[in-house]
Amino acid sequence: MQTVNPETTERMTQELIKESLPNAISYNEYRELVAQLAQEGKSTGPEHTEALTNYTQLNDKRMKRWDKTLKFTPEALDKIAQFDQKTTWLVLTESWCGDASPSLPVMHKIAELNPNITLKILLRDDNGALMNRFLTKGAMSIPKLIAIDDSSEEVVGDWGPRSKNATKLVEDFKAEHGTLTAEFKQDLQVWYNKDKGQSVLDDLTRLLLK
Repeated sequence: MQTVNPETTERMTQELIKESLPNAISYNEYRELVAQLAQEGKSTGPEHTEALTNYTQLNDKRMKRWDKTLKFTPEALDKIAQFDQKTTWLVLTESWCGDASPSLPVMHKIAELNPNITLKILLRDDNGALMNRFLTKGAMSIPKLIAIDDSSEEVVGDWGPRSKNATKLVEDFKAEHGTLTAEFKQDLQVWYNKDKGQSVLDDLTRLLLK
């Protein structure tokens, strides 16, 4: 069996990132895109179904709420301020992704608070080759954040598709029921609302300071 040298894989990943970055958009541009799609009854990606449209509209409302209500503790603000390495957070997502709506606003607020962090967003289905470098248990799960050191252009970490705490809820449910139900997905959104972005914030501050 032919094996791929890890250094070769890393180099190929860096090349994919370099090719993709010029097409990435800012958080504000992404928010405008999602809002427009929601208004037009559309979604990102090659499929356009009523369900994906409904999820896009829900996510637009959720992100509006998160953008207005997110609050960080003084301890979290201190951790964010400590980070002094120029880094790009490149995030793969889609407008209909329910796990993205609570996490992208947290990423945006962190990047707003620290000028060393640049947040850029790509659509997963337009960037399949890059997505395939960052699968979660073999799946193209989103959102997926890729942390890139601006000086070396090396990948220094990744995160997603959910916080550690949310992942445990999902895995526990799957272990008991085999698959995620519509009811569970709704319950997970309720959990996200109660969590107020803190689990994502905890994960990302650990990623910054590891």
